[in-house]
Amino acid sequence: MAEPVSGRRKAPASASGEAGGNAHEFSVSELSFALKRTVEETFGHVRVRGEITGFRGVHSSGHSYFALKDENARLEAVIWKGVYSKLRFKPAEGLEVIATGKLTTYPGSSKYQIVIEQLEPAGIGALMALLEERRKKLAAEGLFAPERKKKLPDIPDVIGVITSPTGAVIRDILHRLADRFPRHVIVWPVRVQGETAAAEVAAAIEGFNKLKPGGKIPRPDLLIVARGGGSIEDLWGFNEEVVVRAAAASDIPLIAAVGHETDVTLIDYAADKRAPTPTAAAEMAVPVRADCIATVLDLQRRLLRAEVRLVDNNRSQLRGLARGLPRLQDLIALPRQRFDHIGERLGLALRRAAENKRARLSRIEGKLSTQFIRFKIADGKKRLEQYDKRAVMAEWRHLADLARRLGGAGKLLQSYSYQGVLERGFAVVRGADGKPVRASAGLKPGAVLAIEFAHEDRVGVVVSGVDAPKPAVRKKESGGSQGSLL
Repeated sequence: MAEPVSGRRKAPASASGEAGGNAHEFSVSELSFALKRTVEETFGHVRVRGEITGFRGVHSSGHSYFALKDENARLEAVIWKGVYSKLRFKPAEGLEVIATGKLTTYPGSSKYQIVIEQLEPAGIGALMALLEERRKKLAAEGLFAPERKKKLPDIPDVIGVITSPTGAVIRDILHRLADRFPRHVIVWPVRVQGETAAAEVAAAIEGFNKLKPGGKIPRPDLLIVARGGGSIEDLWGFNEEVVVRAAAASDIPLIAAVGHETDVTLIDYAADKRAPTPTAAAEMAVPVRADCIATVLDLQRRLLRAEVRLVDNNRSQLRGLARGLPRLQDLIALPRQRFDHIGERLGLALRRAAENKRARLSRIEGKLSTQFIRFKIADGKKRLEQYDKRAVMAEWRHLADLARRLGGAGKLLQSYSYQGVLERGFAVVRGADGKPVRASAGLKPGAVLAIEFAHEDRVGVVVSGVDAPKPAVRKKESGGSQGSLL
């Protein structure tokens, strides 16, 4: 394998005699990697200025491939995934940039390329072009629309300030707030310059918005994003999309005070109010307390004077109207006279009405007779007697029916009793204890038994001998507890 120093070997002394036998033979890979080492050792890190072309976004692998060109040449470029995520400025088609990286070759296609480690716009013109393109894009999304902007509170109780805690900006804001109208201020410290500035500012805006009202940390009524003046590169973090989108999405009214009066960043368009300086932002946030007190006192005096004038005017109008009103005696004199007259007429009318009622009652009294009432009473007595006879007959029929049913039940009971069986010639054998004897099993000679016949006729017997028991046919009677029938 060759030892490349400059990437090539010396040409042979004679092109005709030694070309075939003395020249070193390289493989394609050997030659390609020898050239790769030569290019990397010779150039190392370089800074290249050119216009981005062929940029089609980030590859699925996370790497980015494009080319840098000028009017005469073209250089392939690549940004690895880990480097791309840390770039402050992202590549864009047509943007003129200055790329810093390592020059190398890609043996797979026999071309050289630059592996970019840093990328920055080439001059103010490029930055302004990128800024204008981004502004148009975000404006087209409606992030800068006037109807999205919220009204600032008249006197906020809590003000959240997003800025560097060590700069002069926070001191100016606090000093101005203390002079005008002291308020509770919460400072969210962030970097206002550098690669992480944009992410920190956006996180601070979102963090303030996530605070719950009435929580341990009070939720601000107003936000101020502030930074002192600087170059466009210094203020670039406030042109990043993440900051602009966070400002536009804030539910808390937001004042942008970035840079001096002539400095304009994209957060100024998305904020609800733009202040030319951080001090001006504090002046927009709160009024002058002394002016408010003076205004309130002046309004109070004007209100008192207006109330006094109103009472005086009403009193004068009331007196004028009262003079035009008639006296009370004059108002009630005529109604009182009418009342007296009507009272006299009422007494006469009542007496006449009573006399008329009495005369009418006398006329009706002569027409009244008790004959109809006596007829009704006689008819009622007659109907009552009929109902009485019907009730007696119904009662007798009911008693006769009950007697007939009772006699039938008695006959049925007598037919089912064991005395009825005894009447037919049977007898009941009882033991000494008076219980019926159902079988001869268990009887012993000399046992005393009683035989009961019909009509309670009883005879006592003594068992003289017991034969072997024989099967007997039992006849079940309805009594259920009668003894054996012999």
